[in-house]
Amino acid sequence: MDEIRGTAQGTAPVPLSVLDLVTVGAGNTASDALRTSVALSRLAESRGFHRYWVAEHHSMPGVASSSPAVILAHLAAHTDRIRLGSGGVMLPNHAPLAIAEQFGTLEAMAPGRVDLGLGRAPGTDGATAAALRRTERLNEGADDFPQQLAELTRFLDDDFPDGHPYARIHAVPGPVQATSPGGVQSPHRPPIWLLGSSGFSARLSGMLGLPFAFAHHFSAQNTIPALDLYRESFRPSEVLDAPYALIGVSALATDEEKEARRQVRAGALNMVRLRTGRPGLFPDPKEAEGTLGALEEEFIQSWSANVVHGTADEVRAGLDDLQKRTGADELMITSHAHRGELRVRSYELIADAYGLPVS
Repeated sequence: MDEIRGTAQGTAPVPLSVLDLVTVGAGNTASDALRTSVALSRLAESRGFHRYWVAEHHSMPGVASSSPAVILAHLAAHTDRIRLGSGGVMLPNHAPLAIAEQFGTLEAMAPGRVDLGLGRAPGTDGATAAALRRTERLNEGADDFPQQLAELTRFLDDDFPDGHPYARIHAVPGPVQATSPGGVQSPHRPPIWLLGSSGFSARLSGMLGLPFAFAHHFSAQNTIPALDLYRESFRPSEVLDAPYALIGVSALATDEEKEARRQVRAGALNMVRLRTGRPGLFPDPKEAEGTLGALEEEFIQSWSANVVHGTADEVRAGLDDLQKRTGADELMITSHAHRGELRVRSYELIADAYGLPVS
């Protein structure tokens, strides 16, 4: 349980963590975005953020996080203590054995600090999901999620029962190495988290006694119902004796309030383009300064209202209020801006606002 529950630092009401989509701004490259991720992971570690997760998305020019395991291996080489994980791996896109092998390898690289967050959505559009899965039967992946989860868990624990078709198949690195002559295996196994934006994964997490991560940053209207359902459904397990839920929160702190508004508006325009089938790089705020259509403006206002933004004090107040309203056990902050240095500065300002330690 120590690998799951964090400790609040400074004056923060709960542990604070980071969700990184490896945002690529117009005029920048994926290499630039990945360098920002390294800088951000180092900052997060030095300032007492609890964990650093990378999300899986596909076919989106402005999001360079299509391969979380690869990025996490890179970040593991540049950090020493902070927990690293997926927020999440979209399980229906992958064979459970492949995920067990990837995260077993990450665990070997960074023993005792790897999380495996799993989602059942594709993290992309239907056509891209079909290309990833090599099938047109996209509903099958979501419907089979509990079975896929059970299979992945057995690969991680190496405990398929005798007679099972996979009983002689082992995820390596993994527990089988401890049973080989002279074998010694790490006592750690990446803890599984379920991610969700509705009630399905909330209920399943509760029934299995797993930690739960809710995507408040793009499904705010469902946050409290989903968290209530998770807590009501919770059954103690070997993993957790009581519910533990974090929520993803979109937040951006800047030195000047005006800049926060400019960046959030640009981010909302980016979402308009994504939702209307025109995904692109995160736009320069100048692109969003002009007058847009009525429907676009309505969407931008609605989307921006769900982003906690402004000065550091304003963001701190917004995060405090959100935590009180939801009872979240942890806040996982995702900051989006056109320039990488603004993203890094946002986390620095939030850390300062809460008096997080400097190491």
